[in-house]
Amino acid sequence: MSARSILHVDMDAFYASIEQRDDAALRGRPVVVGGRERGVVAAASYEARRYGIRSAMPMAEALRRCPDLVRIAPRMSHYQSVSRQIFTIFGDITPLVEGLSLDEAFLDVTDSRSLLGSSETIARTVKARILQATELTASVGVAENKLVAKIASDLDKPDGLVVITARTCRERLDPLPVSVIPGVGRKTLARLEAMQIRTIQDLRTAPDAVLEPVFGRFTPRMRARAAGLDDRPVLTGRAEKSISAETTFARDLEDVRDMERELLRLTERTARRLQRQGLAAGTVFLKIREADFTTCTRQAALHPPDDATAHIHHAARRLLGTWVLDHPGTRIRLLGVGVSGLAHNRQGDLFAAERSQGPQHIDEAMNRIRDRFGEASVSRARTLPGPGRRDE
Repeated sequence: MSARSILHVDMDAFYASIEQRDDAALRGRPVVVGGRERGVVAAASYEARRYGIRSAMPMAEALRRCPDLVRIAPRMSHYQSVSRQIFTIFGDITPLVEGLSLDEAFLDVTDSRSLLGSSETIARTVKARILQATELTASVGVAENKLVAKIASDLDKPDGLVVITARTCRERLDPLPVSVIPGVGRKTLARLEAMQIRTIQDLRTAPDAVLEPVFGRFTPRMRARAAGLDDRPVLTGRAEKSISAETTFARDLEDVRDMERELLRLTERTARRLQRQGLAAGTVFLKIREADFTTCTRQAALHPPDDATAHIHHAARRLLGTWVLDHPGTRIRLLGVGVSGLAHNRQGDLFAAERSQGPQHIDEAMNRIRDRFGEASVSRARTLPGPGRRDE
């Protein structure tokens, strides 16, 4: 049996690159995509990365590192549209595509080689077709398994192509820092550093007595990763486990009315994604981050599973109300609404017809308007600021 051929395709600074593509004035400048100053960086251009700016960094820290930084508000629906173009190209190459995010995927091209050429030829074809269709670059790693392909795709960014074969695997991996292995976080890195385990070779050759205090029963798995071994298949049709929306506020929320208005906005965003995918949720969860960064989550079940904004909001509002009673006067820095326990929404029960004239009917009408005229074209009155208040 011939060896597998796996591609890991990772778009280069995806959100930021789209903004630079669409606006020539942004090209060559340090750009980040993200929300307000108290939020975090969603994506950083390569010009911004020269200042040490990375995704998930607090926006205030990014601005401190680069006062000339250009901050762009996210355009998620636009990024999703570009992502669909890219995944259409993947589907033309192979049916075995495992999407990891809007800008990242594994492709199993083992059986595509007989028609499209070698693994490297296929990788070059993917890069060229993406560039032609979107004017964006991608970095691709090619290997016999997912682990090594993912590591390879990050070795020559941006616009890179790295092929690691079984013969060259140890030579290419051994000098790399252990941090490139997925699942090795900061706390684990600190413990390994204390034991002078810094490279993949150090990890691969360390005795069990050294590794077991760090990894416990996962020691054999980590040693296998250090040896570049991975037999996981490329999984197609990967379903989302949860859907959520959250926002960090420019000013902490103190007024319960403001909290409830933001709660409804977030619920609308979550429910719209749920409805677009034809899913219903069995659980609603609420995320709250206080001014001192204390974070808590609460959840409630939906019986039966539902996708209506009104029903999800009712559950989220009850969760928020209970939290407010337990934390009087507490200021909120971040608020999030999410759903989990997702399943395809068949609405096959006796009450489906009745519900279609209720909350679902309103959602469908609003979705049609937004699809035609844009996300900001229609809003529920309760999401608008009240007298004497304004949105930041």
